[in-house]
Amino acid sequence: MFASALERLFGLKRHGTSFRTEVLAGVTTFLTMAYIIVVNPAMLGEAGLPVAGVAVATCLAAGFGSILMGLMSNYPLALAPGMGLNAYFTYTVVKGMGVPWETALGCVFLSGVAFLVLTLVGVRQMIVNAIPQSLFAAVAGGVGLFIAFIGLKDAGVIVSSPATSVAIGDLTKPTAALSLAGLLLIAVLQAWKVRGAMLIGILLTAAAGWGLGLARVHPGGYSLEALSATAFRLNIPGALTLKGGMGVAIVEIIFVFLFVDLFDNVGTLVAVTKKAGLVGADGSIPRMNRILLADSFATLFGALAGTSTVTAYVESASGVAEGGRTGLTAVVVGLLFLGSLFVSPYVQAIPTAATAPALILVGALMIGALAEVDWADPAVAIPAFLTVIIIPLSYSIANGLAFGLTSHAVLKLLRGRARASDLPLMVLAGLFVARFIYLANG
Repeated sequence: MFASALERLFGLKRHGTSFRTEVLAGVTTFLTMAYIIVVNPAMLGEAGLPVAGVAVATCLAAGFGSILMGLMSNYPLALAPGMGLNAYFTYTVVKGMGVPWETALGCVFLSGVAFLVLTLVGVRQMIVNAIPQSLFAAVAGGVGLFIAFIGLKDAGVIVSSPATSVAIGDLTKPTAALSLAGLLLIAVLQAWKVRGAMLIGILLTAAAGWGLGLARVHPGGYSLEALSATAFRLNIPGALTLKGGMGVAIVEIIFVFLFVDLFDNVGTLVAVTKKAGLVGADGSIPRMNRILLADSFATLFGALAGTSTVTAYVESASGVAEGGRTGLTAVVVGLLFLGSLFVSPYVQAIPTAATAPALILVGALMIGALAEVDWADPAVAIPAFLTVIIIPLSYSIANGLAFGLTSHAVLKLLRGRARASDLPLMVLAGLFVARFIYLANG
């Protein structure tokens, strides 16, 4: 009965897989992305959110999103709060713009609503077609540098300097030294292709940090208090009235959440489905709308629970490599995240020295996308480079996107290569130029 129900729901035999294979694939995917249970609360905690509450929200959002993706789309795609988007939430929106975290969560929710509407009317696909593929890779690489820079700064390896803006910190200090040791440990585990290398490295480094007195462990059980600290704390009215109405600030925040999530999902979707052999003969991806709808609902749920934008994880490819071919893989990942709820409140005891190496190496993994850029073509390389360099140096994904898209549009116009189909691109570039003018005069 159970086997026949799974067959009807996921078509295991039709996809050349089995229950055992799908479970193994789900466990593998979970182990490669479980670090988010620790890293996301640490990141959003710097924005003032209760760390234990974010940990619970992270598990809930990842569990709900992955299960929904598996059931709706029947793809082995796992979802969780996205790296890069949580950095934008913390360092640009909350710390940089001074937006309260409750209001920022309201912006995440509104971006999810916009995501849902654009999916239903087919605009998302039009936006994807308007943006050059090279900028997909450039955004991923720039966000990777951004995350790595944040990790190095948190570790104390890189510090501010009045003479050179940044400089090497005192590597003999406990946090810096332990962070570098943790970085080496995770790197070695990854080089040996140990499953769950990042999570193992974080936990072992944290244990060393506890032994050195860099953090305190406060024993205690799971409680609903952790969940209530962030759930339903979003401020949607505050987001709608940010800076006196629906002006440039609110549009920019929602657009970046929407834009980065869109690119992240498309890139992950293409990579994972190609690896799994699930792409159509004409290069299309079947059930694309179901995938995008599941992602939209997951972001809405995540904002309600108390975390930043939920997105598809490229680590899903690790489960595909183990043979995962259906949504059952994603469902297994979701169930494992829900099972992690009972230990999530303890993440507030994880020292910065343990999470910083993970940020650095996540950045390293993301930078690999830059290999897809044709660096020999100036019309491609210059917008890509500006995107990559501006994101970390300006501490803003929005600025990187603005420079990349605008320069690409201008080069197209000046080379006489602009076509009617490029109108959406030109409109986006115009909006970014208006944004810079507004900020200069604001």
